[in-house]
Amino acid sequence: MKLKSLSTIAAALLLLSSCSSSKTVLPYFTDISTIKEGSFEAGNYLPEIKPDDELFITVQSEVPEASLPYNLPLVNPATREKISASTAPRQQVYIVDTKGYINFPILGKLHVAGMTCEQLCDELTTKIAADVNDPIVTVQIANFNVVVAGEVSKPGTIKVDGNRFTVLDALGAAGDLTPYGERSNVLIIREENGKRTYHHLDLNSSETLTSPYYYLKQNDYVYVQPNKVRQANSKYNQDNAYKLTVISTVVSAASVVASLVIALAIK
Repeated sequence: MKLKSLSTIAAALLLLSSCSSSKTVLPYFTDISTIKEGSFEAGNYLPEIKPDDELFITVQSEVPEASLPYNLPLVNPATREKISASTAPRQQVYIVDTKGYINFPILGKLHVAGMTCEQLCDELTTKIAADVNDPIVTVQIANFNVVVAGEVSKPGTIKVDGNRFTVLDALGAAGDLTPYGERSNVLIIREENGKRTYHHLDLNSSETLTSPYYYLKQNDYVYVQPNKVRQANSKYNQDNAYKLTVISTVVSAASVVASLVIALAIK
């Protein structure tokens, strides 16, 4: 009898242990949550230009006619006529080819892959300054988009306007994690140097703040894994749905058989 009681208690403790281990720690950065102040190195957040990127590049100066040749000719797609500089949009798009080059007016082909927007801006300014006084060059990545999926309130594609965008910014723009999101296992998938790399971030740990994946780059994919409770609920719902389908099929078949029996009996 005592042995049976001990076995019951052991089973109960094991059940409680498994339940507690499946709980999700909701707060972020629990290792510094009670520390009043501190600091971390910010690191380099500037994204590098990659093949297939779209770049907004404009060149301006005090004399518009002087800088105009360094901008793409603007054409109305309906009439194929050139648009005057006074009505032209401020930004124009250059596509980086698979080898990392853009074809820039006057300057020709320039290798830009691996550079930051700031570096490309400085290089263009130096080259154009040989012909134009005090040129003002603007460079921005136009296709800086990040996808956030999984256990967040608003999954989807986020368009980034600047160069500095962190995983916390992405999660905030997606409405934050749901209570079912696993904070200790946020997956980042990134394309760089012709390969897809991935990394797992633990939002319960402050080490995330110094990770090279803390600052996101264009076309990064952020996935928040569902915790064990969500997965168990999903499996339970799927099993119940399957059982309901089977029961519905059996009932329908029985109804058909009953109808046939009644019909034959009447005859």
